Amino acid sequence: MASLAYVEALKEINRLLYLAPATSDLRHPVGISAVPSSDGVLRDFRLQTHHFSSDRDEHVARAFHAFKSIESNRLQIRAEIVRANRSLEQLVDGLAKVRRDCESKRDRLRTLREALAQRRRTLNAARLLPPQSQTLTKESQELSVLSQTIARARSGLVQELVEVFHVVEVGGRPAVGGRPGAKGEWTIGGLVLPVPGDVRRYPPDHINAVITNTIHFLGLLTFYLGIKLPFKVSWSCRKLGVGMPWIGAEQGGESWAKWVKKHPIHLTSKPSSTPSSPTSSPSFTPASLADSEAPEQPPAHAQNQSFTTGFAMLLYNVCYLAHTQGVEIPLSQAGDALGNLWAVCCSGELGRRSHSTTPLLLPPTPPSFTLDFTQVLQATAASPARAVRIRPGRLVQEAEIGRMRSERIVEEDGWDVVELGGEEGFG
Repeated sequence: MASLAYVEALKEINRLLYLAPATSDLRHPVGISAVPSSDGVLRDFRLQTHHFSSDRDEHVARAFHAFKSIESNRLQIRAEIVRANRSLEQLVDGLAKVRRDCESKRDRLRTLREALAQRRRTLNAARLLPPQSQTLTKESQELSVLSQTIARARSGLVQELVEVFHVVEVGGRPAVGGRPGAKGEWTIGGLVLPVPGDVRRYPPDHINAVITNTIHFLGLLTFYLGIKLPFKVSWSCRKLGVGMPWIGAEQGGESWAKWVKKHPIHLTSKPSSTPSSPTSSPSFTPASLADSEAPEQPPAHAQNQSFTTGFAMLLYNVCYLAHTQGVEIPLSQAGDALGNLWAVCCSGELGRRSHSTTPLLLPPTPPSFTLDFTQVLQATAASPARAVRIRPGRLVQEAEIGRMRSERIVEEDGWDVVELGGEEGFG
């Protein structure tokens, strides 16, 4: 608007300049001719020029003032136009993105409709088929027969395994005439596997041999039954049955899974520190189950100090195996490993459940197995020794067996027999 006013003012000035000579004649009367002098004409022209210059300056000032008043509004309008253009571009990009999303959703909806139509056609075709209940029943019967066959085969293998390892109970007597019976001692391969409290009554070689036999028996038994145990046995020479056995936890989410460190399930021996004659043979000092964690043990017996934990892991494996075969072992009976294995071999549910065949078992250990490893470990460490039963001819028999195996059982040298009271430990 200011520029237009300025242009109009200039046009008005030029028009007035062009009309200046005509106005100078108005000073002379009509009909009287006069020749104006050059000085008068020049003076009149100067007056007109000054007059029109003032008008021009006034119009220019008005135009500049009008232009200045709208300049700020013009800049603000341009900024708003730029912002509107940017918003328009963003809206265009958003609209394009929405269109792409709509296209992808249309394609997915089309695919889902086609899949739904296909499923409906399949369902309609299935409704036209005859019922398959007889076929399913037949397959279920065949699977049940196969499971029973596998269970019988496993039972036969277990019976052969018991005979090969010669797992029997020696001693004891049944209840006769109102007199209570007495429990005997369980042996495997002719060797007695004592309860944790009686381990100190046997030399290390005897304990190592009977535990090795028990480990092999348990490994074959779990292999035949297809059972996975919580704790895994490994050997020092990294070959099955070669070297000394060690045991540690496998992967799992229960409380026993934190015991990942390998613990020995064998005993070491050392000469007795008590004075003896030069001709006397050295006595053996096996690691006691009740004292295996004692801090006063010398550093050379670091392996023996964790024997209690390793033996408790072996007992826990036996209890879990019994649970998988329908035999529940209470905590008070967990220390009788061979007796519990015998109960497993005589179970009516033997071989029916497994981790490798149907019906499948849950991984070790399921919530239904309530026995906690910490309880077994505490009971193993606190197990008191059972009272020694003196039977006629026992001393002679033990002496004969000792001469045949070239082993010497020492029960007193280097040992402090401590009877632990209370109800803790295995009965």
